[in-house]
Amino acid sequence: MTLPLSLVPASIPSPPPEWQTPISIPLWPGTVINIHTYALCILVGIVIATWLTEVRLRKRGVEPWAVVDILIFAVPLGIVGARFWHVATHPTDYFPFDETRTLLDAIAIWDGGGAIFGALLGGALGAWIGCRIAGIRFLTFLDAVAPGLLFAQALGRLGNWFNHELFGLPTTLPWGLEISADNPAYPVGFPEGVLFHPTFLYEIIWNVIGAVAILLLERRLQLQWGKVFALYLIWYGIGRAWLEAIRLDPSEIVLGLRINDWGAIAAIVLGLVILVVQSRRHTGRESTPYRPGRGWREGGAVDSKETFSDADFASTAAK
Repeated sequence: MTLPLSLVPASIPSPPPEWQTPISIPLWPGTVINIHTYALCILVGIVIATWLTEVRLRKRGVEPWAVVDILIFAVPLGIVGARFWHVATHPTDYFPFDETRTLLDAIAIWDGGGAIFGALLGGALGAWIGCRIAGIRFLTFLDAVAPGLLFAQALGRLGNWFNHELFGLPTTLPWGLEISADNPAYPVGFPEGVLFHPTFLYEIIWNVIGAVAILLLERRLQLQWGKVFALYLIWYGIGRAWLEAIRLDPSEIVLGLRINDWGAIAAIVLGLVILVVQSRRHTGRESTPYRPGRGWREGGAVDSKETFSDADFASTAAK
């Protein structure tokens, strides 16, 4: 079917500048916290990922809202990891320190600048710590959080649209993205009015399709033991690899590839290794989502090796 020309979009407009105005929330008299639209997208993504992970963990028999006990470690370390990766892959933006660039600029993530691969590394470390404290199997948590990560990342990419950033090569396709020529990220030497690939939209679509596909494959193949998370790594790595190939934002080049391309390749390789190793080591289902010696039963009872019953004590009725 052919659409009338009046219904075919000529391009995707970027949001007006006023949409980037932060939301000011007063903390106490004279002090406010500003939440930018990009940060709001990330926060909504975290909330959705938390809710979905909670639902999935409860179905596995995990204590209600144990996910919060894990995320209080995973989220802060994920933020630290995201900033560290960004600064490490854009060193000329922050180093060397001088009168215009200080240590505060390097750590000021509230001014923008984070990377998903760093967030995954830092978040994984935090999740491992949280799982050890909560007594939950680390691989069980990774499987539970995998689909939610893709949904959260999709919402995060929507923030790139609000920020007029991370677009791709020029294109004549009808869904080309409009970028103002006075945008600092506008490529030097390009005439005004050039349209660019909306890589944020491509990744949103890729991530949502991946989340749905992983949920379907998990149910059909009864995947556990970290195999769901392995599919996440493979899916996201493949999508990120081809998106990096068409992005125009500056990035460090290592052996002819953008640094995030190497991150995507590492994710794919790690996902394949987990899938192969765990498929050989574990052919059945997990007996419990808890680590040995830890557990929980609905109603508040705790399962552990130290739990006693009435049969463990002698009756004193005769005496």
